[in-house]
Amino acid sequence: MSKRLNLREFQQRVIERLQDKNATAARISTLGVRIAGQNWLVAMADISEVLPVPVLTPVPVAKPWFLGVANVRGNLYGVTDMAAYRHAGPTPPDTNNRVLLVAGRYAFNAALLVERVLGLRDARGWQPDEEPGSFRDEQGALWHSLDIRGLLEQTEFLQIGI
Repeated sequence: MSKRLNLREFQQRVIERLQDKNATAARISTLGVRIAGQNWLVAMADISEVLPVPVLTPVPVAKPWFLGVANVRGNLYGVTDMAAYRHAGPTPPDTNNRVLLVAGRYAFNAALLVERVLGLRDARGWQPDEEPGSFRDEQGALWHSLDIRGLLEQTEFLQIGI
């Protein structure tokens, strides 16, 4: 005979699972990436997708940090080399390079080239560094926050032409 299901126990287990999921989502809300040899944190809410570098179509008379446009499932994205944009030289081509698509909530088809993705990070317990927007992790490594909204508001970022 089948085991009787106690509704109260079932509801309690569902609530516990949902709380565990919400706690995990709150804890892991940032993605670690490497840009120009430095560690950066990007809010997961600010990106919609992480992709290998797609085929790029160059744009004539564009600044060196603007790599061109990429077609991602029928949508065109302007691809910016974040290392070059930060005046640290171009990102060396590598199989670990990735492109972060900016979240659709910004209504801006931008993609950011990074050296590599370092994985999800829980930065809640990290110590703030003297540099604003920077933190030290448990091992003492320095991490910077990448403010996507602030980036999209910069005049230099919006003016890709030479």
